[in-house]
Amino acid sequence: MAHSTGALPVVRTSDPILTTLRVLAVLTVLNLLVQFLTAGELVTRGGSEAVEPIHSAGAIVLHVLSGLAAIAALAYWRLRGAPVWPGILAAVVFVLSFVQAYFGSGRTLYIHVPGAMILTIGAVVVAVWAFLPGARGR
Repeated sequence: MAHSTGALPVVRTSDPILTTLRVLAVLTVLNLLVQFLTAGELVTRGGSEAVEPIHSAGAIVLHVLSGLAAIAALAYWRLRGAPVWPGILAAVVFVLSFVQAYFGSGRTLYIHVPGAMILTIGAVVVAVWAFLPGARGR
């Protein structure tokens, strides 16, 4: 005789890879916000000894977060059949974070500032896409 507990089976309503991608994409955008705030302090005050280490550390955190977001987006494409373009865009953001770091000195700010805008647009597009209903894989 079968015994029933009356409990319903667990139904997963979210994908752990998508959730990971969402968290990493949002953290990437928030990190970029901190980068913009510290950069504003560096530019308007002519460089601040208190803010520069935060901005530099934020660049390292950006490398890590954007790299993990790219891995998550590509895994989501590969394992769940999601579109590939968010993974490619996230990978471009990751690579651009290193280009940004390279051009982050005073003499190359004419490259660094527009590059930051491009990087931010890419990161925001990935983050927004991750929350759209169409982001759910097959």
